Amino acid sequence: MTEKIVTVVNRAGIHARPSALLVQTTKNFISNIYIEKGTDRINAKSIMGIITLGAAYGTELKIIAEGTDEETAVEALVKLFESKFEEE
Repeated sequence: MTEKIVTVVNRAGIHARPSALLVQTTKNFISNIYIEKGTDRINAKSIMGIITLGAAYGTELKIIAEGTDEETAVEALVKLFESKFEEE
């Protein structure tokens, strides 16, 4: 299992477009991928799950992946967060 904590740094937070980018990225991996906010854990391959997290600017999230390509999967998602989902 690979885990990484990220912070939402894009001003608009995780809305529909970033959620779609996250799901598109996770679909490239075999591993089970989850995002946690507090005690809530959602499947990162579910756009509705991501949107319902309500992750606003400054929110800390934990990315968790389990499987054969878990490290690569986590790295790919971290890059999306660091790039502010290419919105700014």
